[in-house]
Amino acid sequence: MDAAVSPRPTAAIAWVALGVVYVLWGSTYLGIRLILADVPPLFASGARFLVGGSLLGLVVLAVAGRKAFRMTWQQLGTTALSGLLLPAWGNGLVTIAQQKVASGLAALLIAAVPLYIVVLRALTGDRPRPATLVGVGVGVTGLAILVLTGPSGASGGVQGSAWWGPWLVLLAGLGWATGTFATTRLPVPANPFALAAVQMFVGGAILMSVSQAAGERFDVGSVSVVAWWAWAYMAVVVSLAAFGAYAFALASLPVSTVATYAYVNPVIAVLLGVVVANERFSAPQLLGGAVVLLAVVLVIAAERPRKRRGELAASGA
Repeated sequence: MDAAVSPRPTAAIAWVALGVVYVLWGSTYLGIRLILADVPPLFASGARFLVGGSLLGLVVLAVAGRKAFRMTWQQLGTTALSGLLLPAWGNGLVTIAQQKVASGLAALLIAAVPLYIVVLRALTGDRPRPATLVGVGVGVTGLAILVLTGPSGASGGVQGSAWWGPWLVLLAGLGWATGTFATTRLPVPANPFALAAVQMFVGGAILMSVSQAAGERFDVGSVSVVAWWAWAYMAVVVSLAAFGAYAFALASLPVSTVATYAYVNPVIAVLLGVVVANERFSAPQLLGGAVVLLAVVLVIAAERPRKRRGELAASGA
């Protein structure tokens, strides 16, 4: 009888955890925008991941001990590669792009990551279902609407003539999808939290190195209180709480349910951008965003019947 009753509170907590993932990951784009008002993009992103990776690493050491960080050379190589592709390439390029792209628009473009995953699977010999390919086709249409509507001032979420902003976000999504896909095909450490900690630390170190090479200058005295709070929020709350909540939800709920964050997060990002940052979008871009989200829903629904837990978990970035 105890076994029949115990899953209920666990399921309730898991849904709370999934709600935390929705809100925290959906708020990252607004957080980046607030930080960029006073901090150079590469430095801001690099410092965030160095702090987040260090804190998560300390938590893993306290809970699981040093054995959690034991890796073969192949596992270490995968971890370093994913650190380059996920936080450095993926998040780093998004941060650069958000100097010229509204936070909500960036989130809608990044929602295409599950579509990239399907393409990568097809290129490596997998055969996605016809319904999955239809979803990818719908997604490409939505992305075309988002990108090809062109810069239109504040209404389009692009400042001035920065036509390259949305394209840079799409390139960031490709890096994120490739890193995610690689971790499903290459050897990785047994402890996912240790993997994430080293990923963030490697990515942060790369971003800080590029920041120095690019000549970015950080002036502590010019950083506003809002930017400091946003920076701390991204480095501590998002890096620790969101990942932990995601891991708990994934262990307690169906993967198809957890994967819904791929189309809930952009909606939250758009709402926060409009309410907090007064972002505005043109009607064609709202249409394009809706089409992209529809495509992600179609792909996740098409993949649900035959996906195993571990596989679909890695498909959502």
